[in-house]
Amino acid sequence: MIDDALFGKPLISLITVGFAGIVVWHLLSRHRPTTRLVVQIIFFAVMTLILVGSGIEPHRFQGYESEDPRALLVIVAKTLWWIHLAWAVIGFIRLYLVLEGSPREARLLQDLVIGVVYIGMALSVLAFVFGVPIGTLVATSGVVAIILGLALQNTLADVFSGIALTLGRPYIIGDWILLSDGTEGRVVESNWRATHILTSANNVVVLPNSFLAKLGLTNVSRPDETHLLILTIRIAPTRMPASVRHVMATALASCNSIVREPPPVVALKGLDATALEVELQFRVTSPSQRVPARNEVLDLVYRHCKSAGLLLAIPPSATVLTADLPTEESAKPPSVTPLALIEAIPVFTTLTSDEKRRLAETTTVREFRKGDVIVREDEMLPSLMMVRAGIIAARNAGEERGRLAPGDFFGETGLLAGMQEVCTLEALTPVTAYEIDQEAFAPLLSERPALAEEIADQLASRAERFRNGASLPPEHARSAHAILKTIRTIFKA
Repeated sequence: MIDDALFGKPLISLITVGFAGIVVWHLLSRHRPTTRLVVQIIFFAVMTLILVGSGIEPHRFQGYESEDPRALLVIVAKTLWWIHLAWAVIGFIRLYLVLEGSPREARLLQDLVIGVVYIGMALSVLAFVFGVPIGTLVATSGVVAIILGLALQNTLADVFSGIALTLGRPYIIGDWILLSDGTEGRVVESNWRATHILTSANNVVVLPNSFLAKLGLTNVSRPDETHLLILTIRIAPTRMPASVRHVMATALASCNSIVREPPPVVALKGLDATALEVELQFRVTSPSQRVPARNEVLDLVYRHCKSAGLLLAIPPSATVLTADLPTEESAKPPSVTPLALIEAIPVFTTLTSDEKRRLAETTTVREFRKGDVIVREDEMLPSLMMVRAGIIAARNAGEERGRLAPGDFFGETGLLAGMQEVCTLEALTPVTAYEIDQEAFAPLLSERPALAEEIADQLASRAERFRNGASLPPEHARSAHAILKTIRTIFKA
């Protein structure tokens, strides 16, 4: 009965099995490649069994009579057989042609091999089903291929360059690259024809692969994404070079935007009567952090130079008399006074010049040695400290959150709002600070009660800004009303 069902009308049976296999092929999920391969092999085996039983050889062209009613059935049956053979081979390729750790290259290689399989299947159908002389066809199509090659020259160049770039792996999606023509950005997409680069200006640049393959390429993300920056600073030669180098190293050590390891480098590049040229070499976590880091380093260099009494040199292009240049004996660096620091603190911007001067007169000098703990986490510091010189590390739960440099301040939340410190502050170098206590600040609030509201607004916005920046836990951000209430309670007492 089975033989009759299969071989009674073998061509119709084969065509039925072939179309059923196509339907099942599309119904099975692509996420089950093994199941698809097994089912495809079963359908192909059944079709082969039917062909062998019916005496049809799919790998040979046997010719057809023009009036033979079976000719169309044979053509369809043999074509379906070759299609299922190609799909079975493709199933093996998808399942077993794998490059471990390189899925993108494996997919490209699979696509290339599958393309060859489809071309082979098409040529086999032409040769063994329709009897087309492939040798003559290939020779005749040479002229057509030349014409198409010339017409598609740029497109083919992009495709083959894309293959070379993919196999060579000079970059992957997500890498930050710099091209010799000045184009710079992060690779967001790469296909057969072009590579898409997202620049720092938030624009997408699409570069043909053939053009990209001709350019010199620097992969900033390899071996990691840390990026080296170099800044040149010119200092007036009023101190010994070793002292200047120490100040520059201290400025870099207090920077929060640069990478600690490998440590930054201070290199003395040149010395003449006008300037000591210093080169600062430091790394940032990624190219996108270059501008913030450069801004912070320049700010810290200025503050440390001012704190240490160093002067910036006159630009090389300026015309000056040698006698007018400062020396170690004649240099008069600007002094860092308590009043200058008070004027730089945002919390005190609402004070008048006279109030700032009176507050500065009440400051006292505090000295801390390297390693001294100035205040511990969850303790209240009832005075405001302004850093005159040195570096202070702020740690929360044992993790360093940042560093304070000359010109920074701390303790204002304890002085003005009775809030505990969220970080342990430790002196990394000898530190000099100016201190303002509650007794010095109380007369100002008693003379101008509205000042409490202004300061409360400043503290609330500062705490909210720190919280949004993830520098402080959310519970330490308090409203202006709560801070104002605490200020009035503290200073009434």
